[in-house]
Amino acid sequence: MQKRPVRVLVAKPGLDGHDRGAKVVAHALRDAGMEIIYTGLHQTVEQIVEAALQEDVDVLGLSVLSGAHLPLTEKLMGLLSEKGLDDLVVIVGGNIPRGDIQKLEALGVDRVFRTGSRFDDMVSFIEESVGE
Repeated sequence: MQKRPVRVLVAKPGLDGHDRGAKVVAHALRDAGMEIIYTGLHQTVEQIVEAALQEDVDVLGLSVLSGAHLPLTEKLMGLLSEKGLDDLVVIVGGNIPRGDIQKLEALGVDRVFRTGSRFDDMVSFIEESVGE
């Protein structure tokens, strides 16, 4: 029996209007054999959580360039917990200051990939995390 591909939701929350990086990451993950669901721009946290639930994803990747990564992620993690999606692997990427990485991890984020991260590192982390 063949295992289904890892399903990854790539989401752009809030007023952030730049999605080129998210699309490039989505393509790299797709090229690595993952199934990608992209939410598009200007999604609310509620829409993102609903999409994760409806699409039965393994990984939720939040791409944030607006600087609002802490409040958006805090709200996201709370809603994921309310919906019983605590088992999702959650990654955050974008313009994340080094000093905020520990804050995001304290909120329950599994990994932060700052701008310029290597695609191979993302793929490896996702494959290892979902394989556990």
